[in-house]
Amino acid sequence: MPQYRYTAFFEPLPDGGFNVRFPAIPEICTFGATLAEARTMAADALRCYVTSALELGEPLPPDVEPAREPIAVSV
Repeated sequence: MPQYRYTAFFEPLPDGGFNVRFPAIPEICTFGATLAEARTMAADALRCYVTSALELGEPLPPDVEPAREPIAVSV
């Protein structure tokens, strides 16, 4: 069975939990109350997206490797 791998961002929220998004697939956004739950929800959301795209014959986007870099300014 083929494996599809995409980069996910897990953003901690001020009131707890994590938002999850995939830079290569902006249509996917999910949430988990804990990091473990967020990972499970991310895998489920990605599985649903990939399954749907394959069933419809739609192309899957390539993964992206976003650069992460702190930017400082003086004001």
